Amino acid sequence: MPIKLAIIIGSTRPGRKAEAVARWVHEIARQRNDVDVELVDIQDFNLPLLDEPIPPSMGQYSKPHTKTWAAKIDAFDAYVFVTPEYNHGISGALKNAIDYLYREWNNKAAGFVGYGSAGGTRAVEQLRLVMGELQVADVRAQVMLSLFTDFENFSTFKPVQRHEASVNSMIDQVIAWGGALRTLRNI
Repeated sequence: MPIKLAIIIGSTRPGRKAEAVARWVHEIARQRNDVDVELVDIQDFNLPLLDEPIPPSMGQYSKPHTKTWAAKIDAFDAYVFVTPEYNHGISGALKNAIDYLYREWNNKAAGFVGYGSAGGTRAVEQLRLVMGELQVADVRAQVMLSLFTDFENFSTFKPVQRHEASVNSMIDQVIAWGGALRTLRNI
C-alpha cells in the first residue's frame, strides 16, 4: 500500500513563493508509483492564532477549524514541509498550524524543502527541532532552494534542474521511514 504523503504549503503570506514550490514538488511526487500524494495548503484552514483552551497533547479539540485540521493531518503517513525562511526561521503561520495538533503528527515521517537567501536551511533546522518534540522522524535529505539561483528576479520560481534529483532522494527517505513507522502506529 503506498505511503500517504502530504506536501504542506508552509506560508500564508500574500505573494508567497511556497505555493509554486509545493506544486513543483507535488508534480515530481505524482510521477512516482510508491506514494499517494496530496497538496495541503495551511491557508485553506483559516487557523487563527492557536485558540484551543486545552493543550493539543490532550487531544480534546473544541473548535471546528481544529477538528478539520486534525482530520486532514491524521490521514497521512508522512509529510513534506515546504517552508520559506523568514528572519532565520519558519513562518509564524506554519508554526501555528503545527502547534494546533500533537497526536496526529506522532510516529510519522517528514522531509523538508526550504527556500530563501541561504536555501531555507535555518528554517529547516528549526522545523527539525519541532518535529523531534512531536515524535516525527525527519529524514536527512532535504531540498535547499536559493532566491538567487532558483527564482528569476527573486520572485518567479524556476528551479535549477539538479534539484529534481534532490526531491526524489528526500521522498525516497520519507517513504522508507513513513512505511516503517506505519507499523508502529498500527500496534
